[in-house]
Amino acid sequence: MKVTNAFADSSNHLAPSVRPAWRTIMVTSFLLLTSLILAGCGGASEEQKKQAEKAAAAPVPVVVASVIQKTVPIITEFTARTDAKDTVELRARVEGFLEGIHFDEGRPVKKGQVLFTLDKRKYEADLQNAKAQLAKAEADLQFAREKVRVEVAQAKLDQAKAQLGKADLDVNRLAPLAKEKAVPQQDLDNALVEQQVARSNVAAAQANYQDVVLNQKTSIDQTTAAVLAADSSVKNAELYLSYCTITSPIDGLIGQRLVSVGNLVGRSEPTLLATVSALDPLRVSFALSEAEYLTVARRMGESTRKPLPLDLLLADGTVFPHKGLVTIASRAVDEKTGTLTLVAEFPNPQGLIRPGQFGRVRGVIDTAENAILVPQLAVMEQQSAKTVYVVEEGSKVAVRTVVLGERYENMTIVKEGLKPGEQVITEGMQKVRPGMVVTTEKPVATEK
Repeated sequence: MKVTNAFADSSNHLAPSVRPAWRTIMVTSFLLLTSLILAGCGGASEEQKKQAEKAAAAPVPVVVASVIQKTVPIITEFTARTDAKDTVELRARVEGFLEGIHFDEGRPVKKGQVLFTLDKRKYEADLQNAKAQLAKAEADLQFAREKVRVEVAQAKLDQAKAQLGKADLDVNRLAPLAKEKAVPQQDLDNALVEQQVARSNVAAAQANYQDVVLNQKTSIDQTTAAVLAADSSVKNAELYLSYCTITSPIDGLIGQRLVSVGNLVGRSEPTLLATVSALDPLRVSFALSEAEYLTVARRMGESTRKPLPLDLLLADGTVFPHKGLVTIASRAVDEKTGTLTLVAEFPNPQGLIRPGQFGRVRGVIDTAENAILVPQLAVMEQQSAKTVYVVEEGSKVAVRTVVLGERYENMTIVKEGLKPGEQVITEGMQKVRPGMVVTTEKPVATEK
């Protein structure tokens, strides 16, 4: 501003005839200076363009991986649901008041552990009464087995036989004497009467003996039956008494109690008290399509191959540390869904998995022979097509459309579009275009 004012002041001191010439010189100088400045600016812009073109022509660094070929297992995942191998409902089988609860809800319990106790006084009295009836029946049986009455009847029979023998002797002795008139006929007649009476006594004694033996046998049978009935009553009373103490039938996890101390249970029907589920091993069920089932069935049927263990992927994405094996297959394919349900068992010693959880089962259902593999990082999607960038001869980038198969670990099987040994770009794909020249950095190791 000061310079301008100085020029203005100096021009004011000039003569009027000199002022137009001075102004012409000033304008010319100004235009010359402006042209020099513009010329200098134009030269800098051209240099920058050249540098940009040089930078654009420089090869772009990328990370590549080699396309490999090897035989790999085909791993498939299925949606799965966990379930307990055994689930038992604990119920009151006899009527009584609940006296005690002897477990912590939602905690593990052991087989045989006492869980509930009922008032048992009524059933203890029933047991004592049954034992008394048994003792009486056993005493009656012992008495029935005694042979006193049989022995008495036998003695009477023997006595009658002896009297008959004497009568026979008397008749045999007197008969010839009476014939010779050596003895009176009256004596022979009396002997014959006594013989007849003795025979009648023997028959009566024999009948009595048989009746006593039959009665004894009947009494023994009846008292034996009474003993058996009384013994059954004792066992039944003991069984009812044992129902007053409810124990866990399995090792497992018990849920919430459904009754409280003091409640009357088992009156009209077995009251549900709680539920216990076995958690080790744990069952996991999943469904296969018909095609997947046939593949698995053929693989399991080959004698030279064994099915690999199954992995269980939990809801949080972690892999369950224990392996599982298929133990059960459904009888038939579901007509509605067209799937077949399989059941696998997984060890669950820590009880981490609970029934009803969802997850995914992962296992080998087939083997791909000489499969072409590329890292999953190299695959891009363009308009529903799968593509990869390939570094061809001269380090130039080319785009290839590929047909993909199943996945194996962090790699993907390529059915069409690539050959073993080719280089695919895994990092830096956003910086390259088809036809560009690139420099490759350290390849990523893809083969284990």
